[in-house]
Amino acid sequence: MNTLIPPPAVAAIIGLLMWGVSETWVFVRVVSDYQSWVAFMLLAAGVLLMLIAAAQFFAARTTINPLRPANASALITTGAFSLSRNPIYLADLLILGALAAWFGNVLNVALLVLFVCYINRFQIAPEESALREKFGDAYAVYCARVRRWL
Repeated sequence: MNTLIPPPAVAAIIGLLMWGVSETWVFVRVVSDYQSWVAFMLLAAGVLLMLIAAAQFFAARTTINPLRPANASALITTGAFSLSRNPIYLADLLILGALAAWFGNVLNVALLVLFVCYINRFQIAPEESALREKFGDAYAVYCARVRRWL
């Protein structure tokens, strides 16, 4: 199964839904003195993780295109990829977490869960299948050593 919606578009849609939820259901907002600080830290961590992972793709001269995982020419298992098999999706989640913290709406946690479920099913599962087929035992060993998210 090939995914049709690029993960950045999925993250953007979830972000827009978070904004909509926050504007519509204002009665479930949580306000804290630390809200902006937490949002900034999550955003900074997400952006940094994304840049590190992208740099690793470019350094390995392999595709970063999530819609064509079969085009991968290298299996990256070091750096950010030694902590998570999907550091860019983890970065997306951190950035969405930053939005959730910024908006302060408790209902947005459900949208974070929706993002993880969607990406697991429609993006990561097809990627894992393609990488398993392409890299065989090396990918199986990597999967046994490194968790999908964290």
